[in-house]
Amino acid sequence: MNEMREVEVAVIGAGQAGLAAAYHLRRTGFEPERDFVVLDHSPGPGGAWQFRWPSLTYGRVHGMHALPGRELTGADPARPSSEVIAEYFTDYERAFDLRVRRPVDVTAVREGANGRLLVESSDGTWATKALINATGTWDRPFWPRYPGQESFRGRQFHTARYPGPEAFAGLRVVVVGGGASGTQHLLELAPYAAATTWVTRRPPVFREGPFDEDAGRAAVALVEERVRQGLPPKSVVSVTGLPLNDAIRQGLADGVLDRLPMFDRITPDGVEWKDGRRVSADVILWATGFRPAVDHLAPLRLREPGGGIRVEGTRAVVDPRVHLVGYGPSASTIGANRAGRAAVRDIRRLLAEPAGEPAAA
Repeated sequence: MNEMREVEVAVIGAGQAGLAAAYHLRRTGFEPERDFVVLDHSPGPGGAWQFRWPSLTYGRVHGMHALPGRELTGADPARPSSEVIAEYFTDYERAFDLRVRRPVDVTAVREGANGRLLVESSDGTWATKALINATGTWDRPFWPRYPGQESFRGRQFHTARYPGPEAFAGLRVVVVGGGASGTQHLLELAPYAAATTWVTRRPPVFREGPFDEDAGRAAVALVEERVRQGLPPKSVVSVTGLPLNDAIRQGLADGVLDRLPMFDRITPDGVEWKDGRRVSADVILWATGFRPAVDHLAPLRLREPGGGIRVEGTRAVVDPRVHLVGYGPSASTIGANRAGRAAVRDIRRLLAEPAGEPAAA
């Protein structure tokens, strides 16, 4: 499509962060389709949640914070989180008339005429005065590369395509990754698998006691500092540690969470270390996280030498028309809500500047 349409604000992504931003745009007087547009490449509402594995029930979700203006109540904890949250997002979009366009693939954002940005997509090109990028990380699973990886005769999965524990029945499984997904996968598939091996680059850090607001602020500050320096963001979870709950304690006691250091090589029938240790495997499950999905922003040259996008609050320092929500310190669900509100506040100030005024950082 070659159609060109103009809006004040374009929102890319309709997960937690994108819907929070759209809500605050609507609440402060912006009309959907007239003043702003929300473009989402997923087939339906639910953000990344709609792609989660069926065995991740709503009761096992950690820290799902409600979207602004509408609580999620009465959800059955035994239902798959993919179903519960997709229904909640569907209801939310309808209740606030956000008119999300999907499925729409955004291919590039580049400089346009008269100070506007051009958002090029499968739904045509949108000329916008400001951009809220809320594309998250789910579309960019991180697969580490190790010698011999192509020679492995078994199967390799990433968390993004985790099929559920039954798929590992009777198999020898190596789980790679020390985050929440890695431990959840191990604890879930261990009763089905013939054997499990857990490997991580660094020893896992388990957190005792409650995670209060002060600890949360300290963790977010560490992630925020990296983003401020233009370094690739780490997840908030990477600096909080893993909660030492009853399931984790049982896994430690049973030896399921007996961690080994990262292997050095993948062989056709397993993995091996430099000291000669070997583990046979039918499956390698990479619970190695995700990277921000921001390749479509490449024409704007926002990246710093450190590899990340330098952000103050939610605003890209290189281009104050661009806001990144759900990026770095706002990657948690509560952080995404706050970031959506902050981005809209800044954009309202930007759009109120007299014509011709430089939008300086």
